[in-house]
Amino acid sequence: MNANQDSSRPALNLADTAATNGTFNIFLQAVDKAGLKEVLSGVGPHTVLAPTDAAFDKLPVGRLDELYQPDNQAELADIINYHVIRGRRTSSELGKWSTARTAHGQEAPISRDGGKVTIDGANITMQDMDSTNGILHGIDKVNIPDSKSNASI
Repeated sequence: MNANQDSSRPALNLADTAATNGTFNIFLQAVDKAGLKEVLSGVGPHTVLAPTDAAFDKLPVGRLDELYQPDNQAELADIINYHVIRGRRTSSELGKWSTARTAHGQEAPISRDGGKVTIDGANITMQDMDSTNGILHGIDKVNIPDSKSNASI
């Protein structure tokens, strides 16, 4: 680090933060297959509620392979966008909301029970991983939107 860098500022973007963590490999593959790499590496800021690899393991057998097919890229993009909120939001900020408007366009319900925050039934299990272009939270479930995309990033 040179003398002009602020050591309190994160040095990694969302993609690098997720990759460095090591528990978001499937999410990163899904982002790539959905054609949304710029969401994690672009300017932002975005709040990403990234399902962990263990969360993807809870999907029905064969579902991820199905989503990875080129004909299903739009559906995969909808799912990824349902895990993104515009702006930089900490878990404590999210816990004050009853819903969050996702980049998909659908509202995701949020609840708080003590210190535990859930979004559409997914528990935030890792929180507030700061990056240069947003903030990353790990969740324990892949959330599936109800409808087609109403918005995009």
